[in-house]
Amino acid sequence: MKNRVRIAAGQGFWGDWPEAPYRQVTGGPIDYLMMDYLAEVTMSILQKQKVRDPERGYATDFVQQMERILPVVVQRGIKVTANAGGVNPHGCAAAVTAAARRLGLAGKLRIGVVTGDDLLGRLDALIARGHDLRNMDTGRPLRDIRDRVLSANAYLGAWPLVRALRDGADVVITGRVTDTGLTLAPLIHAFDWREDAWDLLAAGTVAGHIIECGAQASGGNSLVDWPRVPDLANVGYPIVDARPDGTFEIVKHPRTGGRISVAGVTEQLVYEMGDPREYITPDCVADFTTIALRQAGKDRVRVAGIKGGPATDKLKVSVAYAYGYKAVGTLVYAWPEALKKAQDADRILRRRLADLKLAFEAIHTEFVGATATHGRLAAADAREAPEVQLRIGVRGPDKAAVDRFTRELAPLILNGPPSVTGFAAGRPKPEEIVAYWPALLDKRLVEPKVEVIAV
Repeated sequence: MKNRVRIAAGQGFWGDWPEAPYRQVTGGPIDYLMMDYLAEVTMSILQKQKVRDPERGYATDFVQQMERILPVVVQRGIKVTANAGGVNPHGCAAAVTAAARRLGLAGKLRIGVVTGDDLLGRLDALIARGHDLRNMDTGRPLRDIRDRVLSANAYLGAWPLVRALRDGADVVITGRVTDTGLTLAPLIHAFDWREDAWDLLAAGTVAGHIIECGAQASGGNSLVDWPRVPDLANVGYPIVDARPDGTFEIVKHPRTGGRISVAGVTEQLVYEMGDPREYITPDCVADFTTIALRQAGKDRVRVAGIKGGPATDKLKVSVAYAYGYKAVGTLVYAWPEALKKAQDADRILRRRLADLKLAFEAIHTEFVGATATHGRLAAADAREAPEVQLRIGVRGPDKAAVDRFTRELAPLILNGPPSVTGFAAGRPKPEEIVAYWPALLDKRLVEPKVEVIAV
């Protein structure tokens, strides 16, 4: 058993900084690279891609990044965990395998593939057996919107990844697993933690939660004294430097920008936080009120004292479904009386939409530069803003109605208030709305599958 493991965050979401993975594997010693790609809406996007092309449905950015870092990963013995597989983990693994072979790494790499989270093809059978998959917020059964479901995935935990690592995988590619599981699995594997070591599993969960959003834990997007966060152009992504007893430190590579501080780590800890005493995952329940943070040096925060409890018998299921259409358009008005011009344009447009008897579920207006961020709390002198952007959007079930809204916007340039300075991006197009449906399902009904493939 190792007495120290370093797990580096390489991506915090699909679309994160492309340079981060390379900088993490080359900037100093690490044992694992964790790469998190999936948000709730991402699964539906990937599902649509797979419907159009059965070979797609995964984060293609991951393959490009892996092709760049694989020689270093193999040379230094770094292992990778990533949920980039989306709704097609096997397709993602095949693409990484092809990249590895192009690099001459055949025989030097083993790829683990974790599946079993995708429930889309099982929904009807589950509903027929009495599993209602009720919305956790509203209590409605999934059958109410079954015909509009785009994707359905259970959140798997860390243990399938642990199995892949124990079977010799150097790179583990998954579908929908918890963000924290990508970090917890390497810790379980390296330190041989038991399945009922609740305090240790909670500590690994907290470690994963701190680094799951990448540089958000090392100075990015930080409210704390943000003008003095050094050299964000060269920001160093966070690294968990962990011990077998569940204590760990958050650090970053030397000679990188950003900042690791107690305040910054605390900000990340409360991200997506419900009841801090019960942070529920498939692996354990972590008590965030027991976390003790201490500044242990420059860009080094020590984390200790974490307590946890047994996991529940349920898995969370993330369902995405079609929910009508939306469109958002903008017009910019210049001083003088920029805000009044934008308000008049909004009133005129709403009157014209009402005269056309178009049915919308909602119409929403923002006056960017005056009230968009603070609403009624905006300063009174917003009336003297040098420019104001009218941003107006509609949402509704009828695509034709939404499209007609987009056609009513441009005429305001000539038949509405004066001094429109730009029609940003031209006439907007209706976009399909993807809505989120959270539900719970008995763990016994989900069977993760693990394969390890030699390159």
